[in-house]
Order: sequence, then C-alpha cells, then structure tokens
Amino acid sequence: MRSRTSKWFETKIRYEKMMEDGQQKKVTEQYVVDALSFSEAEQRITEESSAYISGEFDVTDIKPAAYGEIFFSDAPADDRWYKAKLQFITIDEKSGKEKRSTVTYLVQGGSLQSALKNVDAVMGTTMSDYVVASLAETQIMDVYEYTGADKKTENKAEEKPEYEQQ
Repeated sequence: MRSRTSKWFETKIRYEKMMEDGQQKKVTEQYVVDALSFSEAEQRITEESSAYISGEFDVTDIKPAAYGEIFFSDAPADDRWYKAKLQFITIDEKSGKEKRSTVTYLVQGGSLQSALKNVDAVMGTTMSDYVVASLAETQIMDVYEYTGADKKTENKAEEKPEYEQQ
C-alpha cells in the first residue's frame, strides 16, 4: 500500500466502445488524473486515453476532486476504487469535548473488505484516532498519477544554461 498527496481532478470521457457482443455503444467513463490545472488535466487524460481508445473521444467533464490522499494498492485483485470518508477524532483542550473532522480518501481495493483493509494498513501507521464513516464503490475506472516520466518537458528548461560561455 502506498499513498500520495497531490492535486487530483475527476474527468469523464465519452467514446464508442466495442461491447462483448460485438456491438458499438457510446459509453462515458470516469478517470482521476494528477494535474496542476484544468488544462493540464484535460491534456493528461487525452494522452492517457489515446493509448487505448481507437477512434474519437470527448472529454466531457473535469472537476477538482477533494481527496485528502489516494491509497494505491499493488495487489493484482485490487481493481476497483472506493471513496472512504474518515472522521478524525480530537479532544478540544479547553472544553474537553470530542471534535470530529472529516476527510475523503480514494482507496484501491478488490472488494469493500479489501478496501477497508487497505485503509487500515495506511492509517495504522499514523497516531491519529479515526472512524470510517463511510466506504462506497465508485465508477472510477483508473487513476493516473504524475510520474517522473512526465517531467521530461519540465527538465528541458533546466538543461539550458542561464548564460552562454564565450
């Protein structure tokens, strides 16, 4: 299990998909991408989708996702995405009352039970008291995180010297 904090966008793409019965059907699929802006999110989902969709497709929606973190799993059976709402419990020092703050996470898992296990695996390494307020399967097909391979365009600017030697 690994987790990563980033700026995430939920995107939707619409395209004609070949169904198991051989029929072409218009479908809309949801993906999450790691990006700095709406335009970068559109560029990233377009690049990712071009690799496996033959034919035309449209990016029909892009919106910021309010995930505290995304918990990735390396287990091959963990092929679904779950939205987990966790409540963190703190005690107000002045009043002595219990206070709860809610954070939403996106968790990879093969089932509800494995997603809960993955939440506990990550959160068990923290000292925070928490309660899983809700855990629900999403329609998200995949999550594309920003990797070092994406940095090749950024590094080109760094390759040029600030001044040329004479």
